[in-house]
Amino acid sequence: MTLGPGALSQRSDRDTTGGVGESTQRPDGHLKVTGEFAYSSDLWHDDMLWGHTLRSPHPHAAIRRVDLTAALALPGVHAVLTHHDLPAATHYGLEFTDQPVLAQDVVRYQGEPVALVAADHSETARRAAALIAVDYDERPLVHDESSATAPGAPVLHPGRTDHHAVHVPHPNIVHRQPIRHGDVAAARSRAEVVVRGTYEVGMQDQAFLGPESGLAVPADDGGVDLYVATQWLHADQRQLAPVLGLPAEKVRLTLSGVGGAFGAREDLSMQAHACLLALRTKRPVKMVYDREQSFFGHVHRHPAKLAYEHGALRDGTLLYVTCRIVLDGGAYASSSPAVVGNAASLGLGPYEVPHADIEALALYTNNPPCGAMRGFGAVQACFAYESQMDKLAAALGMDPVELRRRNAMRQGTVMPTGQPVDSPAPVAELLARVAARPLPPERPWADPAGATGAPDLRELPGGLSNTSHGEGIVRGVGYAVGIKNVGFSEGFDDYSTARVRLEVVGGEPVAVVHTAAAEVGQGGVTVQAQIARTELGVTHVTLLPADTTVGSAGSTSASRQTYMTGGAVKHACEAVREAVLARARARFGTAAALEAGKVVAADGAVLAGLAEVLGEEPVEIEREFRHRPTEPFHPRTGQGRGHVQYSFCAHRAVVEVDTGLGLVKVVELAAAQDVGKALNPRAVAGQIHGGSAQGLGLAVLEEIVVGPDGRVRNPSFTDYLIPTILDVPNMPLDILELADDHAPYGLRGAGEAPTLSATPAIVAAIRQATGLPLRRVPVRPEHLTGTA
Repeated sequence: MTLGPGALSQRSDRDTTGGVGESTQRPDGHLKVTGEFAYSSDLWHDDMLWGHTLRSPHPHAAIRRVDLTAALALPGVHAVLTHHDLPAATHYGLEFTDQPVLAQDVVRYQGEPVALVAADHSETARRAAALIAVDYDERPLVHDESSATAPGAPVLHPGRTDHHAVHVPHPNIVHRQPIRHGDVAAARSRAEVVVRGTYEVGMQDQAFLGPESGLAVPADDGGVDLYVATQWLHADQRQLAPVLGLPAEKVRLTLSGVGGAFGAREDLSMQAHACLLALRTKRPVKMVYDREQSFFGHVHRHPAKLAYEHGALRDGTLLYVTCRIVLDGGAYASSSPAVVGNAASLGLGPYEVPHADIEALALYTNNPPCGAMRGFGAVQACFAYESQMDKLAAALGMDPVELRRRNAMRQGTVMPTGQPVDSPAPVAELLARVAARPLPPERPWADPAGATGAPDLRELPGGLSNTSHGEGIVRGVGYAVGIKNVGFSEGFDDYSTARVRLEVVGGEPVAVVHTAAAEVGQGGVTVQAQIARTELGVTHVTLLPADTTVGSAGSTSASRQTYMTGGAVKHACEAVREAVLARARARFGTAAALEAGKVVAADGAVLAGLAEVLGEEPVEIEREFRHRPTEPFHPRTGQGRGHVQYSFCAHRAVVEVDTGLGLVKVVELAAAQDVGKALNPRAVAGQIHGGSAQGLGLAVLEEIVVGPDGRVRNPSFTDYLIPTILDVPNMPLDILELADDHAPYGLRGAGEAPTLSATPAIVAAIRQATGLPLRRVPVRPEHLTGTA
């Protein structure tokens, strides 16, 4: 099997230096920017076949008949499989098993897998799939709350047995989480100003550049080795083993190069299909989605409808908030229950609200399945509650930043779930930081005398499309702040495992770190090595491939990997260090630390080189790390210590709008974020910039358009628009480091919070520029020109 030169970049950082707190170079960086890095789509085996998936063209239909005759007769085809060929379990799922591996009697969304093909060429596999004749009988659609819960509505998953089913009022509701806090009725009677609003968030795609791909290789022991781009190796293994009818130890996964994830690789996509074909043909099988297959093959961000009411005194003090958040989960549950929990528990924003009545729910519909995406339920809520704060500020005649600062939560604030915030919550300071920044200078686009010359089209709304020439452009400034949880919540057993070995290689001490943490571009490979250098006092660190031969590291999601796998690596290194020092104390009678490859005494005297102490006997130790326990939210009151940590980010957006054409240019997007401790400051800045860019996309560009017939209108990067380098503005940052005493090194997960507040800040700026209410994202040109 050929991996290519990029594969090694995930294993070792021997050319990189730097410990915790330093901006160290990524070991895979050079290969990625030069195009030499091996992604999972580059995998190759000399004897491999190509797999392809046939998908349903209908969002809801019964399957009457499937005819494989023509596909099987095509030369070069080695196997064609339907649900009748499944060896064991027929369903899988991230939280509960409601999703068919291959559709049986019914399809529930456009793009649902129906059959699989393995052939000796990728084009042959596609042609064979097109020859499969499926007779469908279309059924009525469930597409929103009213159609999902109407009397006589089709029940998409009859006979549910999952643990959420007993708490929902209708079987087409995946999960419902109410939160009751204080006495809203009494607070409403005291309110002097009340504002209400309804808001809508469109379906956003993770839009990673590397499509779903992997290589399944049948093994001599009857098992299978899967090389795949994923976010959670052990969750894949847990779901695959029952489907393949194999014990978990015979389903071995190794992480291959991942071209972005942002939540979409938490669920299975091609994993089971490639393994089933490999086991059936007894040949390696490679699967690589094209872009349209990718749009249909992974989950998306939940579209949402949100209704809010805020009540306050005339001095701006918040008295109560009520809200109802309805998330469209699509055809299968995926991680919708956890998304509901986040949307509900974080639905008031980073504010002190003494009374609240919250309801969040997710629906089963015949729309594309939705699940994890950066921000995970908190993004949708943030757009609504920040829009409400601006609306309340206007009703009060108050500066919107001052209103937010007056009500900002702080350490000790009690969340509506009853959980106190027991680490720094510098919400007011973050807002002050972005508000204090000087504004970018005004740009005199229209100059009748021509003194300024022709404007640079790249700086205008519409950019190089050459539509706006500077006429009718107005500027606006907007602010927003958000709160996001870190790590898995609601009682989930969240842990990570690390195995660390200290050995002598070529006369030098080398730390070898082995975890199952998925490197998806976030920089975990850098951080793990930084921790090993810091804790063990070595220069050279080798990272072994992430695979399932070591214990689970959990998912690379929820801003948790630096916290959790970083914590596991730190614990394992501390144990290795103590074992080495114990060996040195037995030899020298004293030993206090490992520094720069030396064993030193308490007074700093060098006792011996680390390589000398290790000799031919390496020290290897494996450790698990768990954060403080959480608990489920009560199903009726929503009370409970559901989260382990919170992160906060504030944005100020400056935009320019061509009001005649409805075009928007984001001129600047300044952010301030508390990260607890920046283990790699440059990487942290990159995370904030990246999250802000995705928030920009949701604000003005990105939406998967699903028609009333349940069909996706734009499954391509031609029609699904993402920000390019010409759309991303200057992004000045203030990075605070206020340590969380409960976390390794005091760090705070940083990757998701900027995605929350970027979107409402940009929309707030557009509102200020245009005077329009703008209750939906993404904001489209027709929303700004009155043609919507």
